[in-house]
Amino acid sequence: MAVLEKFDVTIIGGGLLGTTISYWLSSLYDIKIAVVEKESDVGMHTSSRNTGVVHSPFYLNPDKKAKLAKAAFLSHDMWKTFAEKRGLPWNVVGTIEVALDDIQHKILEKYMAWGPKNGMSEKDMTLLDGDEIAKKEPNIQCHSAIHCKTDAVVDYGKYTKSLKEESQKNGTKFLLDHKLESVENLDDCPVLGFSNKEKLNTKLVINCAGGYSLDVAKKFGLATEYSSLHFRGEYWIAREQYTNLVKTNVYSVPKYPDFPFLDPHWIIRSDGKSEVGPNAVPVASPETYSGYVGDIETFISKLADVVTGSTRKLLLNAEFMNLIAKEWLSSLSKVVMIERVQKFMPKIKPDFFSERGTAGIRTPIITPQGQFLPDVLELEGKTSYHILNYNSPGATGAPAYSAYVVKALQEKGFLQYKTRKTDSIWNFDLL
Repeated sequence: MAVLEKFDVTIIGGGLLGTTISYWLSSLYDIKIAVVEKESDVGMHTSSRNTGVVHSPFYLNPDKKAKLAKAAFLSHDMWKTFAEKRGLPWNVVGTIEVALDDIQHKILEKYMAWGPKNGMSEKDMTLLDGDEIAKKEPNIQCHSAIHCKTDAVVDYGKYTKSLKEESQKNGTKFLLDHKLESVENLDDCPVLGFSNKEKLNTKLVINCAGGYSLDVAKKFGLATEYSSLHFRGEYWIAREQYTNLVKTNVYSVPKYPDFPFLDPHWIIRSDGKSEVGPNAVPVASPETYSGYVGDIETFISKLADVVTGSTRKLLLNAEFMNLIAKEWLSSLSKVVMIERVQKFMPKIKPDFFSERGTAGIRTPIITPQGQFLPDVLELEGKTSYHILNYNSPGATGAPAYSAYVVKALQEKGFLQYKTRKTDSIWNFDLL
């Protein structure tokens, strides 16, 4: 098969991050850009399988996650602007973050200090006691809570597809149904080979492959000392008559912040439905949305990685394994899942929920020491740039974070091309 036309930049992964990076590059430079995506359209995995919340970064530690927090703060208004220009859903519902005891209340006090450090206005978040919360939402029972007024709910899958259209207008070529299988000539204009036997030639590869980003980085000889685990987050949809039990998103303070086990939420979706979840069930691949083994070849490969990689150290952690057992139980039993939410919404019952919601998968990276990597990892190769461990609130921060990636590529000398001026949705120079 003949080599396809040569591209200046090829982005692997047509999720929200990859598509947004393609939009920035195509609006800033007169270059040939390709986005390669193994599915038949963009945004078909994590970008569409999430809560849809546009998070305000009051809960992010400004010392440990400053870049993600800043991106989330700046992107809030960027997404609002995008929604207005493209006629996309933008529903401000707010968030209540509940504390169930005095220990958790002290964490909320930390959050109240973190919010302004991350750029938020003090008027956008209020620390209330349990009685004050009950006046706002009678079906919430808690010790205290932060009421954040600015959180919105959207459909990130629709946003990704809309950004694809904007990027295409600027000349970006989206190569769909292209699953990466091989990488050759790493040091000078890599040749990417795909499962459909096609190949392409490119000067720079940007890896935004989400749950597969570590696998892609290893094809470039990078991040070989890291491993990963995949966790499926499951939800239950409230029956229509119970949708408005609470009209605000409700989160609870995480009990285990060092592990990727999200404490239960009550989520208002952009379509008006309400859901509870998620848990964090270990699965074999970034696409095991139901069942537990999935594709047997992928399962065996992941099992081998667990036995030999840094994940093995994590599996020797007794606390982690105890939590894993509880997560499995919450997957098998609706009652167990609902009991978690009853701690702050005591009136809800398992029979209020009859249908499972859309499951999503997050893939945290595990360090050589057997710990979960707390932040995004960006790695540079001779002809490649890789974004790994880009997890929540990744969708929220995508417009600003993708601009940071472009700025990093500029500083590292990867983008020595003629610039162009387009009628951009967002102002790159203000970021």
